[in-house]
Amino acid sequence: MTTPDRVARPAILTVDDDPAVSRAVARDLRRRYGEHYRIVRSESGAQALEALREIRLRGEEVAALLADYRMPQMSGIEFLEAAMDVFPLARRVLLTAYADTDAAIAAINVVDLDHYLLKPWDPPEEKLYPVLDEQLQAWSVTDRQPARQVRVIGHRWSPRSYEVRDFLARNSVPFRWHALDEGDCEAARLLAAAEHDGSRLPVVVTTDGDALVDPSDAELAARVGLSTQPSAEFYDLIVIGGGPAGLGAAVYGGSEGLRTVLVERLATGGQAGTSSRIENYLGFPDGVSGEQLTERARRQALKFGVEMLTTRDVVGLERRGGARVVRFGDGTEISAHTVILATGVSYRMLDCPGLDRLTGRGVFYGASTTEGPSCAGQDVYLVGGANSAGQAAVYFSRHARRVVLVVRGDSLERTMSQYLIDQLARIGNVEVRTCTEVVAGDGADHLESLTLQHNKTGETQVVPASWLFCFIGAAPRTDWLGNAVARDDRGFVLAGPDLGTPAGWELDRAPYHLETSLPGVFVAGDVRADSVKRVASAVGEGAMAVTLVHRYLEKS
Repeated sequence: MTTPDRVARPAILTVDDDPAVSRAVARDLRRRYGEHYRIVRSESGAQALEALREIRLRGEEVAALLADYRMPQMSGIEFLEAAMDVFPLARRVLLTAYADTDAAIAAINVVDLDHYLLKPWDPPEEKLYPVLDEQLQAWSVTDRQPARQVRVIGHRWSPRSYEVRDFLARNSVPFRWHALDEGDCEAARLLAAAEHDGSRLPVVVTTDGDALVDPSDAELAARVGLSTQPSAEFYDLIVIGGGPAGLGAAVYGGSEGLRTVLVERLATGGQAGTSSRIENYLGFPDGVSGEQLTERARRQALKFGVEMLTTRDVVGLERRGGARVVRFGDGTEISAHTVILATGVSYRMLDCPGLDRLTGRGVFYGASTTEGPSCAGQDVYLVGGANSAGQAAVYFSRHARRVVLVVRGDSLERTMSQYLIDQLARIGNVEVRTCTEVVAGDGADHLESLTLQHNKTGETQVVPASWLFCFIGAAPRTDWLGNAVARDDRGFVLAGPDLGTPAGWELDRAPYHLETSLPGVFVAGDVRADSVKRVASAVGEGAMAVTLVHRYLEKS
């Protein structure tokens, strides 16, 4: 057995709702490991999670988690899934009865289970200790050093500084923000050390100590360890877009043996990735943040061998014999047997006097969790009546003095899920203003005021405001497609029955359900014409598209 060379003993946590079994597990663990590990015993999933959070706050480590499968309120699998967010490197072991082995095997994919252990484990010398010895050995050789952080020095109201912070946050790159205009002494010291005067911002200091002055997204991605270059020229499947539909397609493509590459322009997650809390996604009764859902899906895709490229701007798609060729903005290209378009949609820009020049200076499109703490004690205005706006209102209400949801329609019922409407009604500092539109904005170096207009009476009101977040419209990201595939008059991609008989269609079959007018090219998620704008349906379409890819490949 490996002995950890640490002052504070790492913990082995066991959780079982049967007190007798819980005591027996803890007894056997202490007998073997008590000298070098602290044994923590819990009798419910909630109690165990609270113990993990306390251990995290103390800055200590957890080496292994042993959870019973059958527990009320929270099963062992649900506990291990939640525990992954607190101690992702802890080894995970599920205690099961013989009748539960199928569930344990299924849990291997759900929670990256390291081992399942059948009860009873007597004698522990044969059935328990060899398993734990192996798991603790694996944990002991894991690199658990905290990641060194990237430093970003910028100006609070610099649009590019905001873009860099948002890019790093959405790509799960740890960083520390230093605002030069807010008296951050460390910002001045870092600039001096990097021999820069701050005239060009932001300055990004990498973990290697290199200073990047106003780097492009591609340069930044390459220097912080994100993958930007394909490893091959030809694949079975190219997925364009890293939102829920694209991630769903990538996971299923990789898991079913297709050599798959996912190409993303900015960061995985799409609009859903910026959601502070998604509470109606199947399997997450307590809700899940867009960031958590995205990170889990990304890890899952990588586990199945999917290649993921960031900061690649796709500018063209064409058929070249049996291949489908994707062109990038830098002139390079990759090819594949099949392509799935999952580029999603963008929020529509507000066409109001004064707002265009204030974008990134108090006016933002979509929610950015990096801005939440900066809104403390201030008023935040949100434009939009769909779920994304409602989720953002809930999030900002925890930071802001007041959140004002500006809605063009006369109610939220037609555009927002009822659970969100009810939730907003219970939050005291959230105000919903219906039949209202933002018609102008003003400010010097950042947003200082908004003009609101009641669209029934025409009455206007100027309100002081430093924060405006917009969640309106759904503009498809398809201009780059040109005439490669058929689109409707708004730019959404047509597929399957909506195509009728496509011009130039040469096959002796009709297009498959999610197949575009170009055979072998499929579409999934919000970019598809008449799609359901929900995360679950996007993920489902991504999975369905992979099934159709297999059908296409079998008959090609």
